[in-house]
Amino acid sequence: MNKFEDNITKLDEIVKKLEGGNAALDECVALFEDGVKLTGECIKMLDNAEQKIKLLVQNKDGEVSETDFVQSDA
Repeated sequence: MNKFEDNITKLDEIVKKLEGGNAALDECVALFEDGVKLTGECIKMLDNAEQKIKLLVQNKDGEVSETDFVQSDA
């Protein structure tokens, strides 16, 4: 597994512990803080991956060029 998948696994474990309702308040706060940190790291990794995505576009002459991926809001 790479760091992204490791972080997602850890986040899943944190959610299960928080949903279990058996943790003390201090532990819940610490788990929440860890979850926020892991979420931020995952978002950064996803942003970096998105910046690397390229589209291969074929023009009318059959030539292929590389362009940046632009996500539509639709």
